[in-house]
Amino acid sequence: EPFFSIGKRRYDRKQSGYGGQTKPIFRKKAKTTKKIVLRLECVEPNCRSKRMLAIKRCKHFELGGDKKRKVCLCAA
Repeated sequence: EPFFSIGKRRYDRKQSGYGGQTKPIFRKKAKTTKKIVLRLECVEPNCRSKRMLAIKRCKHFELGGDKKRKVCLCAA
């Protein structure tokens, strides 16, 4: 069974020797955020099925953050 795929072998062969970088190196990454994906797992003991739930892109994502508490401003 081959260790490298044919593409990797071809690339390494082309890169070897003089001539510098032979293929373009991608440098213009457009996206600054990743898509949020939740990995949901069933809690039933004999089920344990898993599924992925994709959410939109966002810079900040908080799961189960702090609960809103009522603040009492009474003079006691």
